[in-house]
Amino acid sequence: MISKNLHKELLPHLFRQEYAKMTAVLCRHFGLKHIEVAEDIASDTFLKASEHWAINGIPENPTAWLYTVAKNKTKDYFKNLSVFETKIKNEPTINIQNEHDFGFDNQLISDSLLAMIFAVCNPANPTEAQICLALQILCGFSVEEIANAFLAKQETIKKRLHRARTNLRNDNFQIKSLSETEIKSRLDTVLKTLYLLFNEGYFSKTNNQQIRKNLCSEAVRLALLLTENPLTNTPQTNAILALMCFQSSRLEARTNDKGEAILFEEQDRNLWDKSLIERGNYYLVNATNGNEISKYHLEAGLAYWHTTPTDENRWQHILQLYNQLVLIEYSPITALNRTFAFAKVYGNQTAIVEAEKLNLFDSNYYHELLGYLYADTNIIKAIEHYEQAIKLTKSKTEKQTLKNAVSQLQKV
Repeated sequence: MISKNLHKELLPHLFRQEYAKMTAVLCRHFGLKHIEVAEDIASDTFLKASEHWAINGIPENPTAWLYTVAKNKTKDYFKNLSVFETKIKNEPTINIQNEHDFGFDNQLISDSLLAMIFAVCNPANPTEAQICLALQILCGFSVEEIANAFLAKQETIKKRLHRARTNLRNDNFQIKSLSETEIKSRLDTVLKTLYLLFNEGYFSKTNNQQIRKNLCSEAVRLALLLTENPLTNTPQTNAILALMCFQSSRLEARTNDKGEAILFEEQDRNLWDKSLIERGNYYLVNATNGNEISKYHLEAGLAYWHTTPTDENRWQHILQLYNQLVLIEYSPITALNRTFAFAKVYGNQTAIVEAEKLNLFDSNYYHELLGYLYADTNIIKAIEHYEQAIKLTKSKTEKQTLKNAVSQLQKV
């Protein structure tokens, strides 16, 4: 047995890693219409672990212990027919064939979790609802944690989840080995959900830094799963995973001890995770095994140039990629980032003209960029833009970073 005192640290980690897998296999057995039954069994399994391990210590193989308990609880559930009939009265009967052969093997877990990802990414649900559902079902996040990530009220998240779950139950999607048709029809939605899930962590407005990093790591974990299946191991999948690895490599360097943001050029590169950069390079090479160039390819390329050793033409490469990205999928943020790269190549004064053409007066990033561009030539204007950005942003971290910039300019 492992030390009893470690269970409080290990269980949350195992919950993140195994809860979704366990639920997926159970849903494969019960059907998505009865996802709550599967979640109840999975939750009860971890509750029992919490109680048992506190007294008896952690078993030598805690993961195997969890799945053994889940398997036994499932069998007990089927035996208790009266409780079973009461719980789903007036509902279609759960498919209970082969319940005696029920188990958790690695291939079954992998196949079931992959199918669950595609089930959760239901095009019938709005994008935010898909992300909320992914956080809850695939990542094991609580309603409170999801609300923190979205800076939303818990009641709002509960309603969003309720509607999304209703659509999920009514979708008749089967948790089984996916067909090529099912994968092709939903892969774009799956990748978009994982992309937004990662960004929700990477650009999170919440002050809870742990939530931000967890969101990123969960998105990476799910994207990795896609690369392990031949049908989902596509150039786009590899591109998005490369992007996530490159971006994740700089997480530790993006904030200081006070939680304040550190600008890219001021980051301590010794804090960059070189192993993640190498993995990003690996997946970026894999992403070139095709003729398609998606927005994920371009963004992964941008992230590559931000993490590669200094190159005298680096900003020219970055600007070229932004030029392509703006054409493929325009967004105000992309346009502003392109203008920043434009400034690096052609100078701040020329970039100011480009920036002001955007007319994004309601964007704090617009004013933040102009504050940066004016800083060397017109301090008064720079401060005006920074102060406007402070008014517009809702992030405490960003407000503090901008206030620091204003203080530096006032000393000049």
